[in-house]
Amino acid sequence: MDVAGRIKQLKKEINYHNWRYYVLNDPVITDYEYDQLMKELIELEQVHPELISPDSPTQRIGEELTEGFAPVEHRVEMLSLDNTYSYEELQEFDTRVRKALEVSELQYVTELKIDGVAVSLRYEKGIFAQGSTRGDGRMGDDITNNLKTIRSIPMTLLTESEELLDIEVRGEVYMPIREFRRLNRMREASGLALFANPRNATAGSLKLLDPREVAERHLDVFIHTVARPPSKHHPTHYGLLAVLKQVGLKVNPHIDLCDTMREVIEHCEEWVDKRESLEYEVDGMVIKVNRFDYQQRLGRTTKSPRWSVAYKFPAKQVTTVLKDVMFQVGRTGTVTPVAILDSVTLSGSTISRATLHNFDEIRRKDIRLGDTVLIEKGGEVIPKVVKVVTEKRTGREKVIRPPTTCPVCGGKIMKTEEVALRCINIACPSQVKRTIEHFASRNAMDIEGLGPALIEQLVDKGMVKDYGDLYSLREEDLASLEKMGEKSAENLLRSVEKSKHVPFPRLLFAIGIRHVGVHAAYLLAEKFHSLEGLARAKEEQISQIPGIGQTIAHSVVHFLRDRKNLEVLDKLRSAGVRLEARTKRKAKGVFSGKTVVITGALDRSTRDEARDLIVSLGGRVTSSVSGKTDFVLVGRDPGVKYEKARKLGVKIMNEKEFLKMVGKR
Repeated sequence: MDVAGRIKQLKKEINYHNWRYYVLNDPVITDYEYDQLMKELIELEQVHPELISPDSPTQRIGEELTEGFAPVEHRVEMLSLDNTYSYEELQEFDTRVRKALEVSELQYVTELKIDGVAVSLRYEKGIFAQGSTRGDGRMGDDITNNLKTIRSIPMTLLTESEELLDIEVRGEVYMPIREFRRLNRMREASGLALFANPRNATAGSLKLLDPREVAERHLDVFIHTVARPPSKHHPTHYGLLAVLKQVGLKVNPHIDLCDTMREVIEHCEEWVDKRESLEYEVDGMVIKVNRFDYQQRLGRTTKSPRWSVAYKFPAKQVTTVLKDVMFQVGRTGTVTPVAILDSVTLSGSTISRATLHNFDEIRRKDIRLGDTVLIEKGGEVIPKVVKVVTEKRTGREKVIRPPTTCPVCGGKIMKTEEVALRCINIACPSQVKRTIEHFASRNAMDIEGLGPALIEQLVDKGMVKDYGDLYSLREEDLASLEKMGEKSAENLLRSVEKSKHVPFPRLLFAIGIRHVGVHAAYLLAEKFHSLEGLARAKEEQISQIPGIGQTIAHSVVHFLRDRKNLEVLDKLRSAGVRLEARTKRKAKGVFSGKTVVITGALDRSTRDEARDLIVSLGGRVTSSVSGKTDFVLVGRDPGVKYEKARKLGVKIMNEKEFLKMVGKR
């Protein structure tokens, strides 16, 4: 292939991976592989500048603009950083900088490279005026309302200094690892696709058009740069970061000032292993020349500053052999291929399995039984196979064939619009088990003692064919099961009985309608106060509820018109499970006819428990504060809802006052 042909091919590949990464939030190659493609293109264009075209990825910085947000032109272009992968490259960077500046003494600032989404925040007269994504570096998306949901972004700066009141800062929005795992658990319970890692989850969250949904994701931010240094009173980057922290902006605490590149490298070495102790993902270090006048002298290239560089940590990857593939069947029937590996240690844990996502992914990566594979663990709960080490193939490897029938029940399998294979037999034992787990979970029917091991026994022995059968269990039935004594059986049956009276929204979540999570269940329950009423509703009526939409509406109607589902719901009705909201809800109770918003963490109960209690006492719980809000229940670390309530004069109560109000001192 000639040079022009190779450049054309590289541009096509890189643009494809940009689309996968930035628009779909579903990358299919590692950062290192992407950087190697870009590096090859840059080198070819340097040798053949006549082949550089305006549409080349080297002539831009990154993301596609997202439809649905107003465009924002950056007053100062948002640049990306050049990446380095070795200490030798860092030394070369140091040599270039010193040569350009003609100095012998030079200080660098080292910062953790947060694996998140770059944003710009603009303050006018000390008030947060606008927030935007990087976009293509010159134009980004206006996501001000979404960024306002992040508690660590101050609405007003804590300063009266004229030079700091009008300032633009750049930072990285990220999702804490614990929040990423919680979000994926909820998505799995609702039958939604899982996010690959915290960075993708963050990007997907910031692109949501409803700020209320963004608020539920508990995003965070670290500020790391100013677009323009405010004045000569702040001559260094390190000093200005300390000032930014004082005025209320969140700055990462792990920042060091280094007098030599040797010190910089020592800090990089230190954090290679220490990063595992952090509650957020980092993928390297950022090194910046400390003095602003030096930064100005060094200038920039087309897309990157010459005074800063990123050192990328060695990937958390390791090679092993793929011995076998097993097929898991989830609650919604999705068949997921899982690689069985020779055990290997990665990031401090022993790995023997890795997700293969779906069969399109297996074909694209040409993964075969017996292959030596590279596996990676980022924010994922289960590691993933990154690529095949084709150089180690022997010729004895075997192609992985997708199952033609369900690996659990032998039923029919179909391919969905989401490229997944799905078992369509709702009586499939694996689906039944996962569905019962979901039904019994804490946010659903909260049946204590009904864990996965017990559910396995109940289904395998034919004692339970669906969650409706739980209400027909007897103590003598349970006594025959392993590790189930008389006392355990009594406690379980007591919990099953208690679950008959859970609030209607939790029942709606529990029955397992695809795409209906906790929040959607509450919205549906507010509009339709019984399962019977919801079943009578037309798809158009349901889709018009704010926050629901066409996908959920279609799923609800399909579920409540399926004969087998109706048979299971009839079992619940016959057993005395409450399938409607309390009829006296609006007539009595201290919160009768009142609208309440909850913000912050509560000490004596969870927010879900508080919401259930308010609803049971006649109230309505919403996610946003307005002039129609009657009360705001405030816990620890309240967010912008608390500030808005104060400005609007809405009555605010703490948890102690709330408990007194409901008669629970």
